[in-house]
Amino acid sequence: MERDKLYRLLRLGLEKGASDIHFQVGYLPLYRFHGELVELRYKVLTPADTEQIVQLLLEADPRGPNLEFNERDLAFELPGEGRFRVNISRQRRFFNVVLRVIPPQIKAFADLNLPAVLADIAQLRRGYVLVTGATGMGKSTTLATVINEINRTRKCKIVTVEDPIEFVFHHEKSIITQREIGTDTQSFPDALRAALRQDPDVIMVGEMRDLETVDTSLKAAETGHLVFSTIHTSDVASTIGRLVSFFPTEEQLQVRARLADNLHAVVCLRLLANKKQNGRVPAVEIMRSTRSIQECIKDPARSHEITEYISRGRGEKMQTFDQHLLDLLRANKISVATALNAASNPTDFQTKLEMEGDFSEATEVDQKPEVPFEIEPDGRF
Repeated sequence: MERDKLYRLLRLGLEKGASDIHFQVGYLPLYRFHGELVELRYKVLTPADTEQIVQLLLEADPRGPNLEFNERDLAFELPGEGRFRVNISRQRRFFNVVLRVIPPQIKAFADLNLPAVLADIAQLRRGYVLVTGATGMGKSTTLATVINEINRTRKCKIVTVEDPIEFVFHHEKSIITQREIGTDTQSFPDALRAALRQDPDVIMVGEMRDLETVDTSLKAAETGHLVFSTIHTSDVASTIGRLVSFFPTEEQLQVRARLADNLHAVVCLRLLANKKQNGRVPAVEIMRSTRSIQECIKDPARSHEITEYISRGRGEKMQTFDQHLLDLLRANKISVATALNAASNPTDFQTKLEMEGDFSEATEVDQKPEVPFEIEPDGRF
C-alpha cells in the first residue's frame, strides 16, 4: 500500500470521528464509530498490504523498521493533523494493525459530558487518583483532560510516563515532561524512580500493569506527590481488590492500609450510546476518600460496603453508576433500555425507575446507529 493511500485512510478516520481503525488480512478496512465497527468498501487487504502499512508506520519509530517481532506498541503522527496509538501484532503469521485515534485537541470536562467534580480532583495536592474502566471507555481521554486542567490552572511540574505517548501537552502554566516506554525509558518502575528525582508535583503513569509499578507509584504518593494512573477494572470495589491482588498475601493488609491513607479518588467510566444513537456519553462512578471509606479499604471484610458509602456521599460529590444513570435519564441523554443494560444492579434499578414513574417504557428498542460516512463505491481510493 502506498504512503498516500494509507494517509488518506487515516485522515478519513480523523475527519469522521472514528475511535479506532483496523487493518487485517482478508478484511476490508474497519472503522469503529460509537462502539460499532463499520466497513469501508476500499478493497480486501492482502498480506503485502498490511506489511507495507507496518513498514510505513515504523519509519518514525526509534526502534527501527526491523519486522522481526510479534507485538509492538508505538505512536504515529500525521503532522499537523492527528496522532494514533498503534498496536501491531501477528495473527496466523500475518500482520494485524489497530490504530486508536487520538483527538488533536484535549477537550474540557463539559465537552466530554464528565462530572464537574473532576475539576476539583485536579486541584488535589497529593495522593493517589485512579481512572478505571474497560478498554475503549475513555480512560486516556479523561486522564488527559484532568492533566490539562492542572496545566491550565496551576504552576507546577508534571511528569508523564506512557506506553506510548498519546496526547501531546503544550505548556501553559505548568512545565510538562512526557516520557515514553522503549524510547525515553525502559519501564514504568524505572521512569517512576527517576521521576522522584526530577522535582515533580504531579506524576501521571499510563497504566498499572504489575506489582512494581503499583508499589513505586504508591511510594510516590506517600512521599507527597499527586499521582494519576489508569487500571482496567469495572468499578470502585473491584479496583481496590485488583490493586491489592498484585501483592503477596502476607503483604495485603499492609497494602490496604497504604491505600486507605493515599487513595484520594477513583473515577470509573462506562461509555453508553446516547438517546439519538449518534454518539456516546460517559456514565461515571466517583469515589472520594472519607473516614468511613478508608475503614472499608483497610478491612477486606467491609469492602462490599464501599458502594453503599459512595451512594450516601452525594454531598461530597460522590456517585455510583446507577445514580449517574438516573441523572442521565432525567437529562434525556440516554434511553431506558441503555440504562437498564448498563446498571450495576438491574433489579434495583428497575424498581427505582418504577418509583420515579416519569420515564418511557423500559422495553423500548434502541435504533441501529447511522453510518457516519458514505461507503466508497469501488476500490479506487
